[in-house]
Amino acid sequence: MIIGVPKEIKSDEYRVAMLPVGVEELTRRGHRVVLEVGAGMGSGIADADYLAAGAVLVSSPAEVFGQADMIVKVKEPQPAEWKLMRPGQIVFTYFHFAADRELTEAVLASGATAVAYETLSDAEGRLPLLTPMSEVAGRMSIQEGAKYLERPQMGRGILLGGVPGVAPAHITILGGGIVGANAARIAAGFQASVALLDINLDRLRYLDDVMPANVTCLYSDRHTIRKQLERADLVVGAVLIPGAKAPRLVEEEDLKIMQPGAVIIDVAIDQGGCIATSRPTSHAEPTYIVNDVVHYCVTNMPGAVGRTSTFALCNATLRWVLEIAQRGIEDAARTLPPVATAINTYKGKVTNRPVADTFGLEYDNMFAA
Repeated sequence: MIIGVPKEIKSDEYRVAMLPVGVEELTRRGHRVVLEVGAGMGSGIADADYLAAGAVLVSSPAEVFGQADMIVKVKEPQPAEWKLMRPGQIVFTYFHFAADRELTEAVLASGATAVAYETLSDAEGRLPLLTPMSEVAGRMSIQEGAKYLERPQMGRGILLGGVPGVAPAHITILGGGIVGANAARIAAGFQASVALLDINLDRLRYLDDVMPANVTCLYSDRHTIRKQLERADLVVGAVLIPGAKAPRLVEEEDLKIMQPGAVIIDVAIDQGGCIATSRPTSHAEPTYIVNDVVHYCVTNMPGAVGRTSTFALCNATLRWVLEIAQRGIEDAARTLPPVATAINTYKGKVTNRPVADTFGLEYDNMFAA
């Protein structure tokens, strides 16, 4: 199989979808890797490293897409890449279809097979290809929140940990999954006061056992969320329904009870966001203000720490790239249930139920267990 790795073109995206070791592992098995010149530079990986591992370097994304049987990317195909995809071509990347109908329709029209990192699910229901970037985004949410709470960034002028005689910041985290748990640990390390909310009581019991003493685990309901918003200096949106649009937990009217200069970091923005006033932003223009509340809704947060994120992501994805390259997508889906869960479109049809339900499209269950 020919595997193509284009340079990421989303704004301020510095990750790359394959490490030199991935190239070496694929070429050792008789596959060919075509990589766009400069694809690894944002992560500090030189073209020479890929050449030494056996990659063929080409100068344009058109050459990569034109030659490859399978494209391996990091972020969803951008509009300039839609016309490069073709029927039967496998595109293995993050898609987050539920947040973008135009992307969904473009991929369906292309006839490409969309294999989504974010819906690949193992036997325990975990999302092993989403987890590493959720870890990064959760940790970054506190880092970014601390920055935008500073007064020059239009925040409240709050130091997360406070100082002796001055109370620390209060941080509310909506969702106790991978993003939320990582955010809570980092926030606790800053010595902030942290409230971690979730609707899964078993998960709350576990988190209550393992979290530091300055993290309080609370059941998430409408009343609790509003009480927390009144206190919060920083709110982190960290909810996820795999493949589906994120549930909306905070309405626009709720912002009126928040403190002026409070900050919202909506990590769920990739799936549409869990705050009514959220809209996608970029690293170049990360924030905007609604009702005196600072909103940070960058859709590719881990892209800013490209080197860390690239290694974390590729450590998780390489196994599945190798499996698909060795078996082909149909055989991989038949013999490896996680691959079947990752296929979101196939031959112009939606094969992921939450995506189909989000847009009222016909669902084809050809890969369902």
